[in-house]
Amino acid sequence: MNSMHGSDDQKLDALFRAYHDACAAPEASANFMPNLWARIESRQRFTFSFRHMANILTTAAVALSLVLGIYMAIPRSSSIDYSQTYVEALAEANTSDSMDLVNPATLDLPADRPSR
Repeated sequence: MNSMHGSDDQKLDALFRAYHDACAAPEASANFMPNLWARIESRQRFTFSFRHMANILTTAAVALSLVLGIYMAIPRSSSIDYSQTYVEALAEANTSDSMDLVNPATLDLPADRPSR
């Protein structure tokens, strides 16, 4: 390490040489690239499947929103009159026919029954 005396470039070159000598680069095997690509693709499959499912769910939500929007926009005939106010609807529901349902029941006893 005596070569560490000198300019910064020389110090850096000496440091790189010492590092290279201490940590020799491993030789790449014949399966290095196929194994590397297999590891990369295995990580991408999960991301791809998650992204694919997110796209499917988004498309389904948009389609369902459009269908519901069209369904709600189609006029339908019904017996309910939405132009009435709440008070008018209550007044119509309180006709004299419906008052029979809320009147108390009376019990008529026969007159020929002897009293005690």
